[in-house]
Amino acid sequence: MKRRLVVIPTYNEASNIVSLLEQIFTAVYGCEVLIVDDGSPDSTAAVCRALQDRFPHLHVIERHHKSGIGSAYRAGFAWGLERGFNEIIEMDADGSHQVTDLVRMIDFKSENPNIGLVIGSRWVRGGATENWSINRIMLSRFANRYVRFMLGMGVHDATSGFRIYSADALRTVDLNRIRSEGYSFQIEMTRLMHRSGFGIVELPITFKERENGVSKMSKAIVREAMFLVTAWGVKRILRIS
Repeated sequence: MKRRLVVIPTYNEASNIVSLLEQIFTAVYGCEVLIVDDGSPDSTAAVCRALQDRFPHLHVIERHHKSGIGSAYRAGFAWGLERGFNEIIEMDADGSHQVTDLVRMIDFKSENPNIGLVIGSRWVRGGATENWSINRIMLSRFANRYVRFMLGMGVHDATSGFRIYSADALRTVDLNRIRSEGYSFQIEMTRLMHRSGFGIVELPITFKERENGVSKMSKAIVREAMFLVTAWGVKRILRIS
């Protein structure tokens, strides 16, 4: 049986994380979960550690500073690869990603083991968002169309943070060379998976806006993504690796 690790970065998610962990360990047979916490002032890490007796396949990495989601995923990927997991899953802590969708994604990946990356997509047929403003929908759609135009990958939701990677695909990536954060981390990983030759498949999901806590979205994250996508696109046009 394949070993699966769900990597969940957290910062001030104490109000959301218990419910999510209960759902994952109830619905997803045989998986393990790694929390990568960036020194949450609301004691998210302590809340998770208190659950480890109840959930023996729950692991926690506590970092002392808020270092960003890209850095958290790099740490989680490295942790999982070192321990021999076959598949590594990205998932948000705030309840925006549904465990029912995760089960479907895992089932699809099991039936298609040679696919390197499965993306839970809001912007393919059947995908949806709930409780998003029209401005946020337009921003996400525009950003993803710009990514498709500049990078030529054909992926409709390159900014999605709901994913399943095969370990073989991740091993083609030098994680230490990735410095992008936020949306741009997801885009860069999609770009690297596309260039590696591993297949990418998007499955429709319903993304629900968080009910508790505060979104981590910022103008700086958007600016970083636009700058990097433009730079990568220019390199592609000029055929610079």
